[in-house]
Amino acid sequence: MLHNQPRVIGTETEFGISCPENPAVSPILTSTAAVMSYADALGLGARRTRWDYEPESPLRDARGFDLRRYAMNHAPVLEPNAMGAANIILRNGARFYVDHAHPEYSSPEVTDALSAVIWDKAGEIIMHRAARAATQAGIGQDQEHWALKTYKNNVDGKGASYGTHENYLYRRDTDMATIEQGLIPFFVTRQIMTGSGRVGLGQQGDTAGFQISQRADYIETKVSLETTLNRGIINTRDEPHSNADEWKRLHVIIGDANLSEYSQFLKVGTTSLVLDAIEAGVDFSDLALESPVDDVYRISRDLTCTATLRGEDRKTQRTAIDIQRIYRDRVMDAADRGAISLSDVEKKVIEVWGEILDDLESDPLSTADRLDWTAKYALLDGFRQRGTGEWDDPRLALIDLQYSDCDPEKGLYYALIRRGKIRTLVDPDDVTAAIDTPPTDTRAWLRGRLVDRFSSEVIAANWDNLIVTPAHPQRIDLSSPTAANATTTYDITESAQNIDDVTRYLTSSDICDVTPLPSP
Repeated sequence: MLHNQPRVIGTETEFGISCPENPAVSPILTSTAAVMSYADALGLGARRTRWDYEPESPLRDARGFDLRRYAMNHAPVLEPNAMGAANIILRNGARFYVDHAHPEYSSPEVTDALSAVIWDKAGEIIMHRAARAATQAGIGQDQEHWALKTYKNNVDGKGASYGTHENYLYRRDTDMATIEQGLIPFFVTRQIMTGSGRVGLGQQGDTAGFQISQRADYIETKVSLETTLNRGIINTRDEPHSNADEWKRLHVIIGDANLSEYSQFLKVGTTSLVLDAIEAGVDFSDLALESPVDDVYRISRDLTCTATLRGEDRKTQRTAIDIQRIYRDRVMDAADRGAISLSDVEKKVIEVWGEILDDLESDPLSTADRLDWTAKYALLDGFRQRGTGEWDDPRLALIDLQYSDCDPEKGLYYALIRRGKIRTLVDPDDVTAAIDTPPTDTRAWLRGRLVDRFSSEVIAANWDNLIVTPAHPQRIDLSSPTAANATTTYDITESAQNIDDVTRYLTSSDICDVTPLPSP
């Protein structure tokens, strides 16, 4: 938190999907079936809100150039029910859609790490319910009742990786070079807390072994605009989905898909705090690494957390734990000096951060009750020792996959919770509520409540706008990520008789701009 201004945060998770009864079926078909069947189960019917691509700028680079001039100069208009383009805006303000042949859950905007965990966990339940709804409704033209499985992971075991992305708004006057300098060593080393663990080394996973991170083998360069090839430690997409004069959005693609609430809490919470420190002028230049891309691989394969990384000066040698401790110390120093202020949640992040680093240094497996990679390693290593004793035992890869199964009755992560082997941070009732309820302190509140109450009148949506009322279309400007929250709009979202009541209220109260559009 910088100067009492909470940072707006969101996560995106592409889930793995499979059809064991028909492995050859297209994942685009099964992903589309999952999204559309869930929409039907929610009662949205045939009409679904179209995603408004017009404001998007995925080819704008934070380093100061824009590849849009070399690409098509108009936004696509996609039918929200089309194969591979299925899209829902959920009651909780999230987006659920098909992306690159995967069902993706993009969480609503939140302002702290604990809320990020809650609405991320809600996405796991939504994904499982969607798969179940598709099975019940039937898949494809023949309405086959195939059972679908969804997995919260990042690799398919055949060389492909799909993303789990984080998003953080930060001030536009913060130089991108400063962001890169401050965050590269942090992202290289945070995987000791946030990795989800993986059987197999290399993109194909064909070398026997276990490693900390599922994404490590797919990071190829320090800095890059791309997200599906030539992936960078730092992604430079400059698409703020908010007031572009005030904000940039840090789009983080190096992270793993976490089931552990502690890993997710630390992933989001520590990154936000380091951004606070960078914006407050804290210098991290002395932590620069000589070979950061190689170090991503090195750290992922070091299960002892004792490997040393050489600094850019070619003299300094530090472990990942050493580097994370320096980041934590400088964040705390900035707070002590009053350069940044800490919320209660952020104080909890710092506390857990320190505890985990101490435990990793003492014995990495002592964190198996909190972190994904150590929990998975403990589970797999026990099976390995009772079996062939080798990491190339194909049954280990199956156990790895089953850990990430979103079915609470089948997933091994959920089984470990039931057995008291994994600790949690959030109340399950809060997660259940978050399936259908948006966060109260961001624009997700207005988006989610209007979709819930007036879905047929919400024509199209993007993160920073809504297009409503088919008869006389109007654009609701949500470029302020926190203005249209529950405090400012609760009375009208709950009492309005129609969407026009809402737009009149928003216009008269000056909460956000409402602009008439040409009639279709």
